[in-house]
Amino acid sequence: MDEYIELLDKDKKPNGVRCLKSEAHKNGHLHASVHIWFYTKDKQLLIQQRHRNKNTFPNLWDVSVAGHIGYKELPIIAALRETEEEIGLIVSEKELRNIGTSSHKHFHNENLIDNELHHIYICPLTEQLENLKIQESEVAAVKLIPIDAFKFELKNNSETYVPHGLDYYNRIFDAIRQFSS
Repeated sequence: MDEYIELLDKDKKPNGVRCLKSEAHKNGHLHASVHIWFYTKDKQLLIQQRHRNKNTFPNLWDVSVAGHIGYKELPIIAALRETEEEIGLIVSEKELRNIGTSSHKHFHNENLIDNELHHIYICPLTEQLENLKIQESEVAAVKLIPIDAFKFELKNNSETYVPHGLDYYNRIFDAIRQFSS
């Protein structure tokens, strides 16, 4: 689904320019998204398998919840909205912990250049997996994976995961370790 997003300037700040997401991707314009990583008390991560019809990284396993920040929308509001849309979970602002941003530019093809600034959040998962209601047009499946098993997978079977890079993933692991103790 196409939607209006706001472009970012060279300092990665919103610049007031409204643009369709499809146009931003076609032209490689810098824009913002949210990534929300849910984790359990016993150090498992909730990951989602992207739907086979997604134009970026179809069928790959990825962050618990992700999505674009709408035009003039605050990152925290986008995180709450995307969480409810993608996995049917309502969380509060105070449950989400912002751990910073990460830039990522990926050339999928000549008409799709994903140039994003990800606002990254972590959040304890208090709901049972079977109670989540996935958005079937976006998400094929969700599962829990122990962090140690996920680390092993990233080193030995990385082609089944969205390639965010080890620095990105280590940042997530470190934040969860720090805030879940």
